[in-house]
Amino acid sequence: MPETRPTRTRWIILALLFLITTNNYLDRIILGILSPVILEDLGLSKMEYGYINSVFQFTYAIGFLIMGKVIDRRGTRIGYSISIFLWSVAAGLHALSRSAVSLGFWRGMLGLGESGNFPAAIKAVSEWFPKKDRAFATGIFNAGTNVATMVGPPVFVWMNSHFGWRDCFLITASSGAICLAAWWFYYRLPTEHKSVNAEELAIIHSDPDEKQETRMGWIEALAHKQTYGFALAKFFSDPVWWFYLTWLTLYFKEERGLSLEQIGWALPFIYLMADFGSVAGGWVSGYLMRRGWTNVKARKTTMAVFALCMPLAATCVIQPNIFVAIALISLATAAHQGWSANLYTTVSDVFPKSAVASVTGIGGFLGGMGGVIFTALLPAYLVTHFGYGPVFVIMGSAHLVAFVCMHTLMGNMQKLAVKGA
Repeated sequence: MPETRPTRTRWIILALLFLITTNNYLDRIILGILSPVILEDLGLSKMEYGYINSVFQFTYAIGFLIMGKVIDRRGTRIGYSISIFLWSVAAGLHALSRSAVSLGFWRGMLGLGESGNFPAAIKAVSEWFPKKDRAFATGIFNAGTNVATMVGPPVFVWMNSHFGWRDCFLITASSGAICLAAWWFYYRLPTEHKSVNAEELAIIHSDPDEKQETRMGWIEALAHKQTYGFALAKFFSDPVWWFYLTWLTLYFKEERGLSLEQIGWALPFIYLMADFGSVAGGWVSGYLMRRGWTNVKARKTTMAVFALCMPLAATCVIQPNIFVAIALISLATAAHQGWSANLYTTVSDVFPKSAVASVTGIGGFLGGMGGVIFTALLPAYLVTHFGYGPVFVIMGSAHLVAFVCMHTLMGNMQKLAVKGA
């Protein structure tokens, strides 16, 4: 009897996660890309811009706690659908903004909705992929963030020149409705999906330590030091990405003298490199595991290499040559995304699937609060009074602190046993 080939439904699920994450980030980056135009149109200062970003970061952080618990309790299909609906509506309503208050309000609602993306996507990956493939799968869907930041700048600059900045929000909100419909009608658990055969199920469920899946509640997860290792690593490393995402346009315009059109073509290159970093980061740790490295050694070695890239990348601020500066900034975005692909995967390595979204949410909450402090409030003050140099120094050292926290508190990253299981 001929051997039946495994179906590849898990890769279709991954493609869907990639598309939804891309939409999520397109909604998110419009403000940063078109910030010079929007600030001028609404008459806002850089301090007000910093406050508006802090509102998004704060509600994004709080939303992680809420959405992570909702997704674990209601399931990935329903929880992600709620998140997509909320962020798409909030994005579209940005077009109604007439002041700092109204823009800040809709920015806050966007943060609340978008907070569900990563808890849901990480949980979906843990449901559909074995351990050795999870970092690579996470790197693939996380590359959607970089595709958005690569494609978004020239597209939004072109759209702004032809239609105005408000229409940019309306169009991405409409694409969110398409993502919602696709997710709702296609996503199911592997055991419930009609397109999955027994051979693919065997691949998905090939990890021995996950054969007997146990339940872990949100409160119980807080009793483990591994939760804090992940969360503190997010607290220190997430603001670096947020800084580049929200301040890079203003930095290029004010410090480097680039026009909006030039910035619109510089940013795609930077985030194309981030795409490579995201995919490569997941692939490298998986490759090392297939070569016989232990899970903890492969993950930590890969993350240490990316963390060590960040101080070098931060020297971009003192480089007189704009092309060298762009290359170093590209190194920073690539290294961060490679780091993130592995950091996210440590959650499903250590925690049972029932707690993945909740723990990701706890980490996302601290990452968001770090964003409020180190990306929204602190840069607004430092840039206004001292320029961009001190901010780049802080961003260059953050991943090293994050690695120490992760290494110390997550230990050997073995699957946790649940009391009473």
